[in-house]
Amino acid sequence: MRHPDLELDLLRAFVAVAETGSFTAAADVVHRSQSAVSQKVLRLEEILGRRVFDRTSRTLGLTPDGERLLVAARQMLEFNDKLMREWREPPASGTLRLGVSEDFIPGQLPKLLARFSRLYPGVHIDLMTGLSCTLLEAYDANRLDAVIAKRSGTHPRGRVIWREPLVWLASADYELDFTKPARLVMLAPPCSYREMMIAALDSVRREWNAACTASSLAGVQAAVAGGLGVTLLGRSFLQEGMQILRAPEVWPALPMTEVMVLGEERAADLVQPLITFLGESLAGRDGLDFAA
Repeated sequence: MRHPDLELDLLRAFVAVAETGSFTAAADVVHRSQSAVSQKVLRLEEILGRRVFDRTSRTLGLTPDGERLLVAARQMLEFNDKLMREWREPPASGTLRLGVSEDFIPGQLPKLLARFSRLYPGVHIDLMTGLSCTLLEAYDANRLDAVIAKRSGTHPRGRVIWREPLVWLASADYELDFTKPARLVMLAPPCSYREMMIAALDSVRREWNAACTASSLAGVQAAVAGGLGVTLLGRSFLQEGMQILRAPEVWPALPMTEVMVLGEERAADLVQPLITFLGESLAGRDGLDFAA
């Protein structure tokens, strides 16, 4: 008995809905209308003879069959995309000395780079991570070919490729005490997070003191989760044991943070495939925006 073929555009629509959590957001990712995405998912369920989503007027989630399908669908799409790149694009090859700031998609970067290496096996990445200021110094000294780092508002450089909201973070059991100054967890100066945190609290006349000064963003996360104080970071730094503080009269609203790429002109053949890959992989993720 011959089984029907699974069409890749149906799987692509299904994966987009699963990853974004809504048909509306998925429509933007696959560049189709919301109704077209809905029809593709219905057609996929018809071919499989099983429901892949539990849908109500307020919630959308994967069924157990949908969770199983998501793993296979990602593998099939990755294989298809790899094959098409091999046939339609000149193979990228060489060594890319890449600096990536700790600000950029914490927790997701290792698996994204691993997938990139599978799609572009001819590219060797010599990776350096750290604070943006350190990476920019290495780039200016010609020790790096390209840098993905936080953009400075006072001395902007490079092309913006990533934006996400800044938020106030505290431990999950944090309780506000108006009788005492706000206890802050900070990086050592110079640091734009530190400067924005101080300026925001000064704008609402909130007293503060530095409860902890850390040497890395991972150290800031650990100190906050451990209850040492409050900090200001991108929303993707939220982790287990932490919460976002949402009282605007105490914790003022914050702008978006921007991440830029620098060095596209130095190593265009290697940088552009990486930036394109990151854009395709991250488009539509909740609360995050990959800039065109």
